[in-house]
Amino acid sequence: MPVTDLDSQVGEKLLHDPGDLETFATELEQATSPLPRRVNADPEGVERGLAKLVLTLIELLRQLMERQALRRIEAGSLDDEEIERLGQTFMKLDARMEELKLIFGLEDEVLNLSLGPLGDLM
Repeated sequence: MPVTDLDSQVGEKLLHDPGDLETFATELEQATSPLPRRVNADPEGVERGLAKLVLTLIELLRQLMERQALRRIEAGSLDDEEIERLGQTFMKLDARMEELKLIFGLEDEVLNLSLGPLGDLM
């Protein structure tokens, strides 16, 4: 097959029925910009959202630390004084978390994270 025949076949395939380019361009624009074009700069919303994020991370870390403390208690690697200190620390942290949730108007359900196959955080 001469090269000119191959070129014409490739050209036909590339230019064959390009479809609705307007629809393609719209879909491409939506696919490349999943974020809104404008940022919601409401100060109260931003503050509440940031508080939600921080408190969720603190709750996640608190639960991880609590589980680790329980493992150490069960393994017998902590003495009574250390266990008492850990208990006091977790109670103070829990009380402070409740205060902060009240200040920002957040409920436990709002701070919950889906951890996929592990289940929910709370």
